[in-house]
Amino acid sequence: MRPVGVAIAGLGFGEAVHLPALRACPHTEPVALWHPRRERLEAAMAAADLPGTTDFAELLANPAVEAVVIATPPAPRTALARQALLAGRHLLLEKPVALHADEAEDLERLALAQGCVVGVDFEYRAVPLFQQAAALLDQGWIGDPWLVRLDWLMGSRSDPSRPWSWYSSREQGGGVLGALGSHAFDLIAWLVGPVRQVQAQLTISIPERPLPRGGTAVVDAADTALLQLIVEPRWSPSARPLPVQIALASTARLGRGCWLEVHGSEGTLVLGSANQRDYVHGFQLQGARRGEPLRILEPDPALAFGRTWSDGRLAPVERLLGWWAQAIREERPLVPGLLEGRISQEIIDACLRSADGQGTEAVGSPWGPR
Repeated sequence: MRPVGVAIAGLGFGEAVHLPALRACPHTEPVALWHPRRERLEAAMAAADLPGTTDFAELLANPAVEAVVIATPPAPRTALARQALLAGRHLLLEKPVALHADEAEDLERLALAQGCVVGVDFEYRAVPLFQQAAALLDQGWIGDPWLVRLDWLMGSRSDPSRPWSWYSSREQGGGVLGALGSHAFDLIAWLVGPVRQVQAQLTISIPERPLPRGGTAVVDAADTALLQLIVEPRWSPSARPLPVQIALASTARLGRGCWLEVHGSEGTLVLGSANQRDYVHGFQLQGARRGEPLRILEPDPALAFGRTWSDGRLAPVERLLGWWAQAIREERPLVPGLLEGRISQEIIDACLRSADGQGTEAVGSPWGPR
């Protein structure tokens, strides 16, 4: 298959993870870079030995650019994605895909009209142990589901001296809901089923952060979220509404990492890792059927990565890039795509409404399949 020529817009995660993953994937080839700041762009161009531009229209006019990875902060993401789709370019979007669900829905409609393949970088769908857990749940391994709990307690923002940035601003898509919640909600929708209701309590542990040039600025994006969801389990024999409890934090200095528990009538699955640095290293899948003790389940070798790196983020991103490139060449939709991105954003929006109104919010828009 002829490799897809891909440009990278955004040089944080884009340079650190997407660039080496694009080079490692046999179906993709990085061909250009974009960043709005000239000095940042030139440093990346020199390090990567790739051309680049600060003019996004110029990037899209480059005939070598068939597709674009948009790995910018959330605020400019929708406008850049719309511009790229209007130019007929395929997209891989970082998450959250937009600031509001209606923006994601507009992108979804535009991508369909333009015939463009849009993927969303929900990397956990490409991680072997998560795929194994999904298969076991689909097989009815736990029986009738009773409770799901996800604790994702990280310490990345626990230092009060860490400077204020877009992450501190709710208006710019910052906070724990966008950073961790977008992944968490996609995991629940994928592994368990569609979310129907949410009730959210959001708090800010560090209310001010220093500015790079002195002074401080107010933080209005939540760094802790306690969430109660009602989910319609897609593999439940009884199809009864299922309670899902989620705790998210980016200021848990000694946080326990990411742990998912699924309890049912016939068994329990526990998938988790205390490693806060990447998506692969440290994860274990444990299980117990009724009456048995919890034990480690051996990884399925058929799901293993062909190659891994010291940075565990690269392998799942490389795998997802391969899925995206194949979907582009075969002219078919990709999962995870904009539908999954919109669903995740609908849940984020509902959490914000719930926290503002101190009530329970329904999830979902009338357009599109659930």
